[in-house]
Amino acid sequence: MDQPLLGFDDVMPQQPPQGEQGVLFDDPVSLVDENLGYRGPTACKAAGITYRQLDYWARTQLVEPTVRSASGSGTQRLYSFRDVLVLKIVKRLLDTGVSLQQIRSSVEHLRTRGVEDLAGITLMSDGASVYECTSASEVIDLVQAGQGVFGIAIGRVWRELETNLAQLPGETTVEAEEEVHDELSARRARKTQGM
Repeated sequence: MDQPLLGFDDVMPQQPPQGEQGVLFDDPVSLVDENLGYRGPTACKAAGITYRQLDYWARTQLVEPTVRSASGSGTQRLYSFRDVLVLKIVKRLLDTGVSLQQIRSSVEHLRTRGVEDLAGITLMSDGASVYECTSASEVIDLVQAGQGVFGIAIGRVWRELETNLAQLPGETTVEAEEEVHDELSARRARKTQGM
């Protein structure tokens, strides 16, 4: 049976750091514009997933859009940068053979973290369980103990995604809300004039 996402302290005893690996940690990432949202096709392209996967993950509440969810036909979901980051992480975990149940636990855990905290996390997995590491020494200790088979440095995924999204269209959430309001106002006005 799959275990939930484990913190490093749950699997390894505390030991003093034995080395540093700056590639995985301490790389600065820029903070993204929280007023920017991305439509489904843009999120798919940036995360490297199909629209069918995106739709399924939204309907099963694995990764739901936090900017705007679909509310009937004709409305489009709008995903935040953090949502697209989680989509990309889910895709990478799936590609490495982690079960959907374990991924769901990992995603729920990641949702509790602040945006800045995400950049300092490396997810390690042995294919069955996912472990969270927040320092290079924790990664080294996990690998030496035979726990980690692969790792996903979220800071590196963050920078890669930032580069990809800079080349793709996004919408400011304020404009998106005004657009819906204006569209509704226009429909009401047409309906009133038609009476």
